[in-house]
Amino acid sequence: MRKLLNLFLILVVLGAAGAGAAAWWGHRWLQTPIASLTDTVIFEVPKGASLRTVASSLNDQNLLEQPQVWNLWARLTQRDHSLKAGEYQLQPGLTPIGLLELLNSGNVLLHSITFIEGSTFADMRSVLAQSPTVEHKYALATPEEIMRALGQARLHPEGQFFPDTYRYPKDTTDIELLGMAFRRMQQELNAVWATRAKDLPLATPYEALILASIVEKETGLDTERPQISGVFVERLRRGMRLQTDPTVIYGMMAKYDGNIRRSDLLRDTPYNTYTRAGLPPTPICLPGLDAIRAAVQPDNTGALFFVASGNGDGSHYFSRTLAEHNAAVKRYLKKLKGQ
Repeated sequence: MRKLLNLFLILVVLGAAGAGAAAWWGHRWLQTPIASLTDTVIFEVPKGASLRTVASSLNDQNLLEQPQVWNLWARLTQRDHSLKAGEYQLQPGLTPIGLLELLNSGNVLLHSITFIEGSTFADMRSVLAQSPTVEHKYALATPEEIMRALGQARLHPEGQFFPDTYRYPKDTTDIELLGMAFRRMQQELNAVWATRAKDLPLATPYEALILASIVEKETGLDTERPQISGVFVERLRRGMRLQTDPTVIYGMMAKYDGNIRRSDLLRDTPYNTYTRAGLPPTPICLPGLDAIRAAVQPDNTGALFFVASGNGDGSHYFSRTLAEHNAAVKRYLKKLKGQ
């Protein structure tokens, strides 16, 4: 670096009067913090932008006083064709040399997007559509087209994307982010499936994912998820119907208005676990890691029923017999009425 800097200084002053003064100035300018950079500034290098274009833009924004000198230094150090597109955070104290190194580093500003546990594929797409830093290539695509683009044409999209916060550079495409979440779900699901309990009434990781999505919707308490899973696993073992409201609600789709009625429980859909035995055909939401673990490592207490406790903390009361369950339901209704 020092040899190149010295060479640069020689070139700057060749044929010029006052060579010593020019050399001192060039050395000082390249390594002196940019005076106008008193606060953090976000600067974007457009895709395909040339060094000259970037230098001109920096100069226009009062971030680079000597673009010609900066360009020459970039060529001497062979960094004139290696700028990385993206947004960069320019911090106070940055020098012209440091600026060139930063724009060549690819250390771009990362944005974040969060897919929430218990949300649906439609919710995910809505979050993506509302993000101004995402490039929306598949905003109008059908779910089938999206899964085909991910190389999973035969797979239903629901539940296939891991809920988490993902960081990405500006203009990352929606399909790229979906691919990140899809691969993460496959990794987490397969890892947890390898730790499953023996004699589970679940034949595949996909069935575990379906059960996990039901567990996710049934409780927000991490401590209860293995118990909730235990109830459904016990019901599956005995050939009992799961009779879980979240699957019915999912099957109602746009018809659900916030209330579930007796007529809804009796109306048959592929997701009505009151009218159909076994698991529904697909997951009903994006299950989190705790719910996935609970699905394959249930708490086998023998409980077959659960109902809200009415304590205001989201907890449930678990019962082994119908009589015990009916009594728990009465207690809950009494508390509800009192509230």
